[in-house]
Amino acid sequence: MSKAFTKETDEGPDDDVEQAPSIPKGAKNYITPEGMRRLQDELNQLRSVERPKVVDIVSWAAGNGDRSENGDYIYGKQRLREIDRRTRFLLKRMEIAEVVDPARQTRRDQVFFGARVTYCDADDGKNERTVRIVGIDEARTEQGEVSWVSPIARALMQARAGDVREIATPHGPARIEVIEISYR
Repeated sequence: MSKAFTKETDEGPDDDVEQAPSIPKGAKNYITPEGMRRLQDELNQLRSVERPKVVDIVSWAAGNGDRSENGDYIYGKQRLREIDRRTRFLLKRMEIAEVVDPARQTRRDQVFFGARVTYCDADDGKNERTVRIVGIDEARTEQGEVSWVSPIARALMQARAGDVREIATPHGPARIEVIEISYR
């Protein structure tokens, strides 16, 4: 059969679904204003910079003739699908997001969404760490930002300075003590 009558796609049935952390059933998709800006910036970058570049490459490659062995065309089309998939994902997540500004928190003596929390090992007072509790779509563990549904965030929620909480770790249960809470 001629390639003219076949669908050019490498997508599987689940390829259209972006792998993202799931939101607990019945919960809202909370996000900080900074997190929403990052999602919007990424969406703008995809729409106004990356996609037009790839479209130009695919158009050029399509004009070169045989598309079945044209790497620029094949990989360009694949990249367009990836960009479109990510764009759809971002639009859906931003649509259901509820922006919560931590700066407007009135009860600053307790840990809530957006708090920056410093804690340590409760048994020996060592291993001091600081995390910021943010939305699912904006968590970056390498920068100390953890999702509000993560085990550490759940353990810290509504704690006050001096409180000791227990958390399950891969090495067994651990006790942590809250040292400082801020909303900066």
